[in-house]
Amino acid sequence: MLYCDWNKRDSLLVTKNQFEQDLNANYEELSRFGIRKTDAPYFLPPYEWYNKTIADWTQETGLNLINFTSGTRSNADYTYPELGKSYKTSDEIFKSITDYNESKPNGLNGFILLLHIGTDPRRTDKFYMRLPKIIEYLKKNGYELTKIDTLLNH
Repeated sequence: MLYCDWNKRDSLLVTKNQFEQDLNANYEELSRFGIRKTDAPYFLPPYEWYNKTIADWTQETGLNLINFTSGTRSNADYTYPELGKSYKTSDEIFKSITDYNESKPNGLNGFILLLHIGTDPRRTDKFYMRLPKIIEYLKKNGYELTKIDTLLNH
């Protein structure tokens, strides 16, 4: 469910009640796997798209809103060829990560790279299949992978 308009970001597409119902439905689903809200206090809005109102509502529910760090195309792994110019191949995504790391003074230090574990079936070039290669690259470059709660609690 998209919470705010793609073009008019300040325009909401949901009410506060619908937002809370959507959030609660997700935690209800997670509870089937033994995950409670206290176990998962971080919230990444659908499509990584939100505005100040959504951020405020998230905070009111006791959650911490998070998002990927911009600068790479790691989050473009949901795209598929039929999207035309928006489509990014796994090679392009991987290169965007390595290029950023090698061109910025602090590299990827503190970065939140977003990878989707489920993607459209039309994307046959699944970027998550490169996860071992990404981890190898990051470790070779001195990075330590850390859980989001550890990263954000520093």
